[in-house]
Amino acid sequence: MPFSRYMQICLYDPTAGYYSRNAEQFGKAGDFYTSSDVHAVFGRLLARQFDQMWQALDRPPEIEILELGPGRGLFARDVLDWSNKKFHDFFGSLTYTLQESSPALRAKLQDTLENHLASGKAVISEESPEEPPTIHRSLPADAPLIVFANEFFDALPVEILGTAGKLHIAIENNRLRETWLPPLDEELEFLDCYGVHPEAGERIEVPILAQTWIEQIAHSISHGFLLIIDYGYTRNEQLAGRYRGTLMAYRHHSSSPDPYQAPGEQDLTAHVNFTALAAACEHAGMQFEKLLTQAQFLMGIGERNQFADAFEDCRVPQERAKVALQLKHLVTPVGMGESFQVLMASRG
Repeated sequence: MPFSRYMQICLYDPTAGYYSRNAEQFGKAGDFYTSSDVHAVFGRLLARQFDQMWQALDRPPEIEILELGPGRGLFARDVLDWSNKKFHDFFGSLTYTLQESSPALRAKLQDTLENHLASGKAVISEESPEEPPTIHRSLPADAPLIVFANEFFDALPVEILGTAGKLHIAIENNRLRETWLPPLDEELEFLDCYGVHPEAGERIEVPILAQTWIEQIAHSISHGFLLIIDYGYTRNEQLAGRYRGTLMAYRHHSSSPDPYQAPGEQDLTAHVNFTALAAACEHAGMQFEKLLTQAQFLMGIGERNQFADAFEDCRVPQERAKVALQLKHLVTPVGMGESFQVLMASRG
């Protein structure tokens, strides 16, 4: 089988896949954490950004946020809670759809968002990991849409090319064995346009599935925004010799380059090719904004009101100091600020 199929099984198999069988991968006790695990301010700042997007769309009576891969729903809860508290008009227009393929995580979403689900503000859209990339909307197709994806694209299966061809996985004597077969024309064309061809000893990811997803997303937005936050690279960075082979496994907050060590028990990720995603948006007729770091993006939202969203609940100096440290982790190079990139595109 191609490596992408192996990665799909390891992550998304309905019974044995990493995301399907386990909902405890997130946070300090799990294998990794996301920005929403750090502090609610991430969702609060994005709520402010979403409100600004709603206003830029002339304050429509209905708008949908569709979050891809929402995990346990912490981000969605923070956005909905803060919007309800601070942005009443936007909240009144909002329907928040969570598209999640993992049954275990869908069960977590039911708990995390119980009140918002009961009120109809939040909707959980089921998605099968085996179906082709499809956007499952709650509102009609002509309603304004914001698609949000935080650490979604890095978990999509990738092809891997080397000088010997395209990586496949075989079973020999009940053990996994790598073998190499000729790549497809579309995979070589992807490297011609958006990446680099592998040199001796290199393995280069080819994210064909990510391209299918971004094309589907871009064409589904007739009026609205796309916002992607993830760790990744541009083609120019690859040409300069960086990010040439980024596939990694994560388990208990430790990283390994070995994707075969614990199939189904470790997260497998690859950095995102933002040059390819941006090109797909532009080909679909969307307006692509300049790529930002997470630090630039969050500072742009929060500086105007001195990050009041972060500090509003602080009653004593010790609480303010703790929140300041959490915020620092989101925006500084030693934290997540420089390693995560933000892609924004719009239509209408």
